[in-house]
Amino acid sequence: MARYVESALAGREAGTALPFATVRIADGAVVGSSRFFDIERWPWASGHAGARALGPGRLRNRHTWLAASAIRTATNTEAKLLMLTHAFESGACSGCVFTPTRATSARALALARIGARFEGVLRAHRLGADLTARDSARFSIVAAEWPGVKQRLRERLARA
Repeated sequence: MARYVESALAGREAGTALPFATVRIADGAVVGSSRFFDIERWPWASGHAGARALGPGRLRNRHTWLAASAIRTATNTEAKLLMLTHAFESGACSGCVFTPTRATSARALALARIGARFEGVLRAHRLGADLTARDSARFSIVAAEWPGVKQRLRERLARA
């Protein structure tokens, strides 16, 4: 865990990652984490809206984990709503999520349900947790789709 946190903080310091802790309000317990990484900062023209505070052109979401007590709760939905609100309302043009193809059922359906678009499969994209090459399904959200995605996330939270 120490290496995980050190990596997240090093990425933040380098400007290539933006890590978040997921904290349960009821008792202050850290129940997860996620981060934007591989942040692409586009060369916006002076005065362009994209040059605002966060101002990335594109970012990716990865390194998400939840404690057992937070799985199958609204925790991840709320965390994604907060993170994506921060990203898109700070000027991001697009964001993407990679999920293992072998986890297609739950993750892919959840991403599609909120309005993320399936873009394809990257074969042998990265090393999986079992230390074998992992295929990844790529989903994305662009700024123009954000209002609809935000509404769907809010509706899911209201039902939870």
